[in-house]
Amino acid sequence: MSFAERISFGGEDDRPSLRRRLLGLSVGLVYLVFPVAEIVTGAITGVRAVWAGALLAAFIVLFLATVVSARSFLERGRWTYPLLALTTSVGVIGALVFGGSFLSMPVYSVVLCGFTLPAAAALVAMLANLGLLVGGGLIHHSSPETIIILGLQVVTLGVLFISVRNTRALTVKLHRAQGEVARLAATEERLRIARDLHDLLGHSLSLIALKSELAGRLAEGTPEVQREVRDIESVARKALSEVREAVTGYRRRGLAEELDNARSVLAAAGVRARVQVSGTPLPEPVEGLLAWAVREGTTNVVRHARAGRCEIRVTYEDGLAVLEVADDGRGREPILMGSGLSGLSERAVAAGGAMAAGPGPRGFRLRVEVPA
Repeated sequence: MSFAERISFGGEDDRPSLRRRLLGLSVGLVYLVFPVAEIVTGAITGVRAVWAGALLAAFIVLFLATVVSARSFLERGRWTYPLLALTTSVGVIGALVFGGSFLSMPVYSVVLCGFTLPAAAALVAMLANLGLLVGGGLIHHSSPETIIILGLQVVTLGVLFISVRNTRALTVKLHRAQGEVARLAATEERLRIARDLHDLLGHSLSLIALKSELAGRLAEGTPEVQREVRDIESVARKALSEVREAVTGYRRRGLAEELDNARSVLAAAGVRARVQVSGTPLPEPVEGLLAWAVREGTTNVVRHARAGRCEIRVTYEDGLAVLEVADDGRGREPILMGSGLSGLSERAVAAGGAMAAGPGPRGFRLRVEVPA
């Protein structure tokens, strides 16, 4: 690992090392030495000093807990936002009640908001903390220089850490997209090999089998020749069957693999995906059909829907398998049935089922029913 990676908040994925994340966001806490100094040197005394120390300790604990609660740069934990609200509130109380060096606490709140909130919300939080800092400085008659310096820190650090988070999020999305491109390239190469096997080797073996059958008919008067020709035909047909099985294996993808692929493709396209599966395992022919339906439905969402959310549900109960792919995109606009959906409908009907595609409750919905 390079030095740059060691001092960053994580690696290429969106789940960086917790230790490095804590270390990175805790380095700035060293500046809280100034509020501590006010307590230690007697600038704040008596009960007021006890409350100031307790508030400062609570702020540090809440600050670190908020950092730990986030699962990643792009995914917040259950307690992240409540802890962020508590941390910000404690910082506001410290600035308004104690003033002095405690006016620096909103600066830390802004840094935490920049790493935790979306850009627009973080910007609003930055302006709110700036106003509270100025108000606290005026209440405690802080010097204009102190208020200006701390105000500039709130603005500059707020903008900086909002940019850092956005850059980090873009980096994660870029690596996901690169991984998806590599996976799609591998899939395309696999399909190319399957086509070549089928078109070239399959054709040659079929020709050998036919020629062998013809030669056997021409050699009806010589049993030894007929026996050898039948052996050639048998080997050719067996090899042809094995090639077809290999081609089918290259081309076929299971339902679980297609669902994983759908999650990756939708995430790379900025669509939040929710997948629900119940009642599996499915019979192999039904699974293959639904896998194709998942691939077709996901492709339509990415290409045409302009959706923000997509829900994929697979159920298998009482001998009936049902797949639904629903999004919240442009489902109510006129839809042309493309070759993919037409082919899917034909396959569903051939399997004794049915396919329906059209506007759903919020967007477009694809539903495929297939009896086992």
